[in-house]
Amino acid sequence: MFSKIAFPIFEQSINDYHKFDNVDQPVNNPYSKDQIEHLLYAKNWIDTVQWHLEDIIRDPQIDPVAALALKRRIDASNQERTDMVEYIDSYFLNKYQDVTVKDNAKTNSESPAWAIDRLSILALKIYHMQEEVNRTDASPEHIAKCQEKLNVLLEQKTDLSTAIDELLADIESGDKFMKVYKQMKMYNDEELNPVLYQNKK
Repeated sequence: MFSKIAFPIFEQSINDYHKFDNVDQPVNNPYSKDQIEHLLYAKNWIDTVQWHLEDIIRDPQIDPVAALALKRRIDASNQERTDMVEYIDSYFLNKYQDVTVKDNAKTNSESPAWAIDRLSILALKIYHMQEEVNRTDASPEHIAKCQEKLNVLLEQKTDLSTAIDELLADIESGDKFMKVYKQMKMYNDEELNPVLYQNKK
């Protein structure tokens, strides 16, 4: 099952990041570039760094100039995250390119990689909610509430993992087919964002 491969890699990436807990720490991907594991690790590293950038930018004492620079960095990270999802979908498109699609086959509301993207984010939520549960400086009420939330996140992990594995099994059997749309991010495009193209005049 693919989720059994992906989730431990997400956990590995998160744990590796927290050895340094530094948004500027260079990624040291332990997997070779010809492996899907390489893409999964890289994808989660991007998500993990962005998670912490989002924390930093919410500091009420942040310098406005620093906040603007951070916002630009988050925008670039979002684009990188989208690109990585498309690389992962390309892996699946290539893997299943010779599958005979059944006449009654259906498409899915999201591609495999976008579902895997949600699993990567979920791994981060579980990690940080577990941190809250483990706090020794928090009230029993806070810990109890976080434990309830953690239980829900773990249930989501089971459900989402099952959904991903079932989707891939359906694609492999020809019961579903992949239809991938490139993400058309307009706000980063100098030809599509009015603020950007008006400034070029």
